[in-house]
Amino acid sequence: MSPLFNLAILIMSVVVHEVAHGLAALWQGDRTAQYQGRLTLNPIKHIDPVGSVVVPLLCALLPGSLMFGWAKPVPYNPYNLKNGRTSEFLVAFAGPLSNILIALLGAFTIRAFGPTLPDATLAILAMTILINLVLALFNLVPLPPLDGSKILANILPYQASEQLNRFYATYGLFATLFFIFFVWQYFVPVIFWVYKIFVGV
Repeated sequence: MSPLFNLAILIMSVVVHEVAHGLAALWQGDRTAQYQGRLTLNPIKHIDPVGSVVVPLLCALLPGSLMFGWAKPVPYNPYNLKNGRTSEFLVAFAGPLSNILIALLGAFTIRAFGPTLPDATLAILAMTILINLVLALFNLVPLPPLDGSKILANILPYQASEQLNRFYATYGLFATLFFIFFVWQYFVPVIFWVYKIFVGV
């Protein structure tokens, strides 16, 4: 499949991811994303030039690399959330959950209608599933600024959460860069294993 098709799938997937954060924040009482016009699927409102274009295209050029990227984060004000840490957890988890749901929908379509679908449609569905699994797993890693760091911080008891946030403030950037360059590659087989479970191959 053309890298441009893959890029289009990635952009729409990260847009859905960010809108999901904004909708969860709205559900929990914060209208910041709504006021800033970010509760829209219009990609122009969400595209980050580096994360949505440059990084994905570099991934497409590197042999064996899985395409991933990001959009501009949807803003929210934690002080407006009605249920404190529970709300922050829900807002953080909404993004990866949206990608998991997209992957499940694609997998259901392949399992239910696969033999009747054209090869081009199957290829688009397969790439949609794979890209969304990458986005979900990558964002669940508990390192800043990924969603997993906020999810973990709001699951832990308050004192442990404070210690974790101090660690993030001091070492978070270095830990994230180390993970991306030296650890992420070992997650690739896990992603393909989950993909095979989803599509039943």
